[in-house]
Amino acid sequence: MKKYVTVVFLMLFVGVEVSAQQFPEKLTIKDIFHEPFIPGTRPSFSHFSPNGKTIYFNWSDSATSNTELFQVGLSGKNQKKAPKDIVRNYELSPDGSKLLYTESGDLMLADANFENERLVVASKGFDYNPVWNPDGTRFAFVQNGDVWISGVEEAYIEQITNKEEGEPNYSVAGWAGDKIVLSQWDTSDYEEYYFPEYAGRLVETGATRRGIPSRIISIAAIDSGEVTEIFDHHGYLSVDVSASGKFVAIDATDPPQKKRTIKVFNMKDLSSNVLFEDSTKGWIYNTNMEFAPATDRLMFQSERDGWNHIYTVNPDGSGFEQHTFGEYDIPWASWIDERTIAMATSEMDPGEIHLYKLDIIRNLPTKLTAEEGYRRDFRMSHDRRFIVYNKTFFNEPFDLYVVDTVIPLREVQLTNSVPESFYEYDWQKEQYVRFTGRDGNTRLSMSVLKPEKRNPKGNPVVVFVHGAGSLQNVYKGWSNNYWREYMFHQYLNQQGYYVIEVDYRHSTGYGRKFREDVTNWMGKYETEDIEDGLAFLADNFEKADTSRVGIYGGSYGGFMALYAVGVSPEKFDAAAGLRSVTNWENYYYANPGYTLPRLGKPDVDSLNYARSSPITYADSLQQPVILLHGLIDNNVGFQDAVHYIERLIQNGNEEFEMMMYPTERHSFRDEDAWYDEYRRIYEFFNKHLKES
Repeated sequence: MKKYVTVVFLMLFVGVEVSAQQFPEKLTIKDIFHEPFIPGTRPSFSHFSPNGKTIYFNWSDSATSNTELFQVGLSGKNQKKAPKDIVRNYELSPDGSKLLYTESGDLMLADANFENERLVVASKGFDYNPVWNPDGTRFAFVQNGDVWISGVEEAYIEQITNKEEGEPNYSVAGWAGDKIVLSQWDTSDYEEYYFPEYAGRLVETGATRRGIPSRIISIAAIDSGEVTEIFDHHGYLSVDVSASGKFVAIDATDPPQKKRTIKVFNMKDLSSNVLFEDSTKGWIYNTNMEFAPATDRLMFQSERDGWNHIYTVNPDGSGFEQHTFGEYDIPWASWIDERTIAMATSEMDPGEIHLYKLDIIRNLPTKLTAEEGYRRDFRMSHDRRFIVYNKTFFNEPFDLYVVDTVIPLREVQLTNSVPESFYEYDWQKEQYVRFTGRDGNTRLSMSVLKPEKRNPKGNPVVVFVHGAGSLQNVYKGWSNNYWREYMFHQYLNQQGYYVIEVDYRHSTGYGRKFREDVTNWMGKYETEDIEDGLAFLADNFEKADTSRVGIYGGSYGGFMALYAVGVSPEKFDAAAGLRSVTNWENYYYANPGYTLPRLGKPDVDSLNYARSSPITYADSLQQPVILLHGLIDNNVGFQDAVHYIERLIQNGNEEFEMMMYPTERHSFRDEDAWYDEYRRIYEFFNKHLKES
């Protein structure tokens, strides 16, 4: 394979000179995938205490997959295991003095410190979804799919809805003054599919129903008991109620996710007003909408100008304003008060996320975080003062942090979850690169890990491709989704490989056009971007031998590995596909919510499906592949592996390998299965990429 030469690239870093680096001698594939985990277990936020002074999180202090609930103060001190009987899910009253929660199927009322607990609703059914009314004198809840209300001080209970048998269950979306906003999920149009399970004594069908739901929004008048349907929508929607209770906003997107409409209903007469519309040839992404905490002004996010930005508008459509501008993404935003919005942005760099608070009157941002790093999973306290999130930096796995919006630039680390033994390994710091693709316009992010020892004849290259498609995985930090793979890559470095990853078009965090370029033809532009990454590597790392390139990934990454080796055999010499989509028509039926926006419908848009599916190119496959798949995968069915392998067999192809895992679904759980899978990938690449 000849070295690939492309157009001139812009480098955003200096010092690409290769140099030797120490690698951990004790790192083994078995250690990477077996418990206890080398980097420990990442803590995940659970909830705030009612007074907002304690954070609860799930974690394993033994670095295993068996997590428990822990707690820590806002200062990061007093970390300990949480009591076994802690209530995780509760509803805080409007004045913050009372709590409602479900216990053993009944509803309990207690003070905000969980004292003076008393039973308020007990029935033969399961009572759940309690929601306070605005003044805290009553609450609505659901029992057997119907909505009831109960008094707090005044003892009474009243049934509000009386659904017929077979009708979708109700849930309480909120109170609008003396009315209740109700929601129903209608899945009657779902179809049944099968993911058989073989490991038991008898084969089970693995039946499941899949489809895109319809949502029905209704308003229940407490005094009359009348229930009025105001919105019936096939697709996706969110609902919010204004602080005054006068308005209900509905943010609706159609099933192909091509059109979005925000409509506000006036609770006085149920009249409605369309406040915002957006449409795209690709798919709507990262919608967010909420009323201000003390006014009727609505905030929402949209990619209308090409990047996800913040807008506000009044319920009558007046005062429409865009508050943020520029070629950067805002992955999260939420109100602090009636004139201030907290937001996370990538304005500094696509691989770096910082928090700000934005004064929407003056459009003046105040930076809340200072240290370089990547932040995600933001949660705001009940009083809207504190924001808890996960933060990482290069070779520093994610930990929980908190920032006080009143005191900017004072970021507090809440957890220290990485074992000391992790730092005994001399992890290589990946090189984070930004360059321009072959079209002269598309900016791409790539990570580069170098081999421990440079071979005078050159070192082979392994390309890792992240899954999901719509995901960002190249950033200034430790991978949240692919931490095992990251350690495996360092092991490959130790064995003489370069390892690169490119955030190809379709990835999130780079604007609407970047993500949507792949619409109607998945694989084409992603492959081009990865090839451009290889060209950059060849031009800037003299010992990178791009005549010996392996590519691998899981799920969407597995699809990409098989697609790339099928359409571009002169660039890729071997491919490992894990839980790979090989035929997008199969995945349309398993997950239409994902596939419809990107490729359309198989019977109408057959060309899109054919040219995007690796199985189309299996007849002419020239390079060796290995497929690894969980037998009971109920996301990308094992059927995809079967179809692809059968096509290879029928074409007389002998350059393939296959391994199935009888008790694994899409996300593997067993450490031995993880180890076996990556051992085989390593041996496969050694066989086909290493010089004899």
